[in-house]
Amino acid sequence: MNDESRQTAIDRLSQQTWDLLVVGGGATGAGIALDAASRGLKVALVERDDFSAGTSSRSTKLIHGGVRYLEKAVKEFDRSQFALVRDALRERAILLRLAPHLAKPIPLVTPLYNWLQVPYFMAGLKLYDGLAGKANLAPSRFVDASEALQRFPMLNPEGLRGGVIYYDGQFDDARMNVAIALTAREQGATVLNHVEVSSLVKQDGKVRGAVVRDRLRDTRSTVRARLVVNATGPFSDSLRRMDDPGVKPMLTASSGIHVVLDAQFSPPETGLLIPETEDGRVLFLLPWLGHTLVGTTDNPADIESHPKAAEDDIAYVLRHVQKYFRLPVDRSNVLASWSGLRPLVSDPQAADTAGLSRDHVLNISPSELMTIAGGKWTTYRKMALDVVDKAVEIAGFEVGASHTESLPLVGAADYQPTGAGELQETFGFAPDIASHLHRSYGDRARLVAEVALGRGGPVRLSDAHPILEAEVIYAAQHELACTSIDVLARRTRLAFLDQQAAIDAIPRVNALLGEAQAWDDETIRSDRADALAYLI
Repeated sequence: MNDESRQTAIDRLSQQTWDLLVVGGGATGAGIALDAASRGLKVALVERDDFSAGTSSRSTKLIHGGVRYLEKAVKEFDRSQFALVRDALRERAILLRLAPHLAKPIPLVTPLYNWLQVPYFMAGLKLYDGLAGKANLAPSRFVDASEALQRFPMLNPEGLRGGVIYYDGQFDDARMNVAIALTAREQGATVLNHVEVSSLVKQDGKVRGAVVRDRLRDTRSTVRARLVVNATGPFSDSLRRMDDPGVKPMLTASSGIHVVLDAQFSPPETGLLIPETEDGRVLFLLPWLGHTLVGTTDNPADIESHPKAAEDDIAYVLRHVQKYFRLPVDRSNVLASWSGLRPLVSDPQAADTAGLSRDHVLNISPSELMTIAGGKWTTYRKMALDVVDKAVEIAGFEVGASHTESLPLVGAADYQPTGAGELQETFGFAPDIASHLHRSYGDRARLVAEVALGRGGPVRLSDAHPILEAEVIYAAQHELACTSIDVLARRTRLAFLDQQAAIDAIPRVNALLGEAQAWDDETIRSDRADALAYLI
């Protein structure tokens, strides 16, 4: 592993001219850095917050083609939506292979309470299977009411006719994003979080770099690059305005909220797709990291950092769970909630910009600022490939074709499905801790375990969760974590699973990071205040 100091990496930003400067450390930006660095380009990536701090950590945790996009494609005979679903299904298979510790197939039950729904849903899901082709995970099929209840015992049995089962992928989105960034670093990229772009640098009318500020130390430096890529997600238009203050916007956003319930609300290995909500959306209910994840909504939203889930939206989600469940559920059952911004883009260079799409748009400004916006988590790798191919075309870089399709992400190269049992046997860890480390870190779980043993054993960060204090130290030393929220929200997922437990853990995480990074008293106080503001 290349675990150089953060300051060394920041100093290097201004010491050379980069082939690509990537702005934005979500899935797309990290994917671009990985694709470009693995082809031999000199790449720097800067992220103003943390990797996956925005939309990329706030998904429904599904690697999927998108059954609702397929429905739209059929109803409107929209060939672009067909292509989007087909590409996503292919990428689903690739991502399951590249990071088996972070992603896995999951069966999803759609309960049906009307016999007329059966042929409609079966036809749609068989088409979904067909579009996946050889990459299909398992055939979809109809099940009677008895098997539907066996698969998902919490369902309301009254009037249940049966259900259909189909398969998609499930993953830990924030840890996947971090793994992509770490893999890019191992391929030679310089990747930095908490570094924001203050302004763009132009040479002969072309964007050829940026002035950046390290937000942790309040220092500035000038980064020069042959091309700059804007991969800032919902904030894409802000960077485009740095290039041209009068530029026509290309992006709008909607918000999608999720809530987390206790494990009792879902079986451990099966998810549920509620086929139609009161406003015509679908709702997913999924087992996730020992809890139950439910979402999502779709409302127009302002573009802001760290949006909060509105109480009306939480009530909306719970109302639909109550409708389909025999178990009582109310606001007191919600352990955590969050809101994510869903980017919708129109191509400002297209003749017709009325339609907004989940497909991605690659825009090149007259000054050669490259902006990639829109798209889906599942297709981050294809989006990255498209950007780097276009950069090669513009700048004439002499590189080969992308090989990220076969490049394992950090933690996957020597991953073994039996690793949790080996951790139990070798280190004597409790089963839930061994399973958590194996699932989160893959072939590097042993390194975390060794940190734990070096500190006296596997001390839990929270009594109710398998997350260890050793993970805080490991995150700071090896995973580019700089703040308590970096650890609580994205290196571990405690802030997304149990907000009160995360609040209770702030002082200990804060102290451990202070120890690992030699913080002064003022830094400790500031970090603690920022963490509380994020969680409350």
